[in-house]
Amino acid sequence: MSRSATIKRKTNETDITLSLELDGSGQADIATGVGFYDHMLHHVALHGLFDLRVRAVGDLEVDDHHTVEDVAIALGSAMNEALGERRGIVRMADATVPMDEALAQVVVDLSGRPYSVFQAEFVAPKIGAMTSSLVAHVFESLAVHGRMNLHARVLYGRDDHHKAEALFKALGRALCAATRLDARRGGVPSTKGTLT
Repeated sequence: MSRSATIKRKTNETDITLSLELDGSGQADIATGVGFYDHMLHHVALHGLFDLRVRAVGDLEVDDHHTVEDVAIALGSAMNEALGERRGIVRMADATVPMDEALAQVVVDLSGRPYSVFQAEFVAPKIGAMTSSLVAHVFESLAVHGRMNLHARVLYGRDDHHKAEALFKALGRALCAATRLDARRGGVPSTKGTLT
């Protein structure tokens, strides 16, 4: 059974097509118009071993907010759809990743219950062409639309690029582990018998 999804999202602000294959090999083909965001999503795909294709056209003449947010919504929606009933998945996982002087941790529970806790501070208003405050917004949107409990924090670091990169790499690794199928588990990984 293929665990994949394609999401099309079109609004007055953005036009997005996103395809996700959970059981991929880390292939990424991403074009959002926001170079640093492309770079971060590429890390999620590579370290998550997901195949991810994103085509996004947004109102970047306004700013990057709508594009970044809507791509995160599409990615979360694709993750939710690809997981289906979430039968047989590991469900909970964490990853701690260094990037030079920075260290970040991401913990996920694919519980079906959306919640996000994000603890990181950025010094500069932008990282490349991406507004730095949107990093938190990406994690929040992913948690809500992916129906997951998502905790992310930067333990320490100086460079904003390194802190963000460590976060996205940790996100990929944590999601890779949590979405894996466990051959010992046949049903839904919950004592309730359902994930909602």
